[in-house]
Amino acid sequence: MPGTTAADEPQRIILITGCSSGIGERAAHILRGRDWRVFATARKEADVARLRDKGFESLRLDYEDEAGVLAAAEHVLERTHGRLDALFNNGAYAIPGALEDMPSDALRGLFEANFIGWHTLTRAVIPAMRAQGAGRIVQCSSILGFIGMPYRGAYNASKYALEGYSDTLRLELAGTGIHVSLIEPGPIATRFTKNAMANFDRVIGAEGMAASPHRAAYEKRLARMKAGEPSLFKLSSRAVVKHLVHAVESPRPRVRYRVTVPTTAMAVAKRLLTSRGLDRVLTRAARSEE
Repeated sequence: MPGTTAADEPQRIILITGCSSGIGERAAHILRGRDWRVFATARKEADVARLRDKGFESLRLDYEDEAGVLAAAEHVLERTHGRLDALFNNGAYAIPGALEDMPSDALRGLFEANFIGWHTLTRAVIPAMRAQGAGRIVQCSSILGFIGMPYRGAYNASKYALEGYSDTLRLELAGTGIHVSLIEPGPIATRFTKNAMANFDRVIGAEGMAASPHRAAYEKRLARMKAGEPSLFKLSSRAVVKHLVHAVESPRPRVRYRVTVPTTAMAVAKRLLTSRGLDRVLTRAARSEE
């Protein structure tokens, strides 16, 4: 509009999940610094309280609690009079282990947290974005959303599902002004690996490992993880947030943002190699980790 200045523009609003640490927490701080109104959610009340102490509008959101997800979305939209410019679905976890060792209940719970809950929240905010004729939905996927790796099957499956879901959603929302983007990080320096080890202990544990045909591989991988050996290509969470900023602020957001050298290299390899050739590459890479 003539005479409108940047100062006259309404403050942009974003809902970010998984803000207790890592990518979500960094995203909340950086976007607030870019003058976004940030609703930062976390699964545990203690983390919500800590975020509030830091000045965030924070509330509890556990993807495995459908009623809680819907209540959180309703609360945000009430506070903003029905407006939301962006959603960053981010909170997720992994349970390392061979698929043949993975209990169905554990897989079901992981899918609730990593996929079904994301769908519940996304559905809850789309009507507001449709009403305003614009919006950004950004999904934190992974290199494991398009590359399968041994002993990461549960997480692989949830992220592959997210990739297909997001591609379909993007097509269905074409022409609405709502853009859907995927961010595909490789190794990022967060608590993710530490939390994954705890989940392995909870779901498979020493007893399950002892009875597994994959015992030797587990022992080698766990020793490596506990040693905390740094990855040559590991980046900080800021590398992910840089792409999030583009996804929510650029007039032409990308469909996919690939973060870290391994993600880019594997995307190229998947295009150029046959399935068997890629399998050989991935098998060698997996063995090098043991």
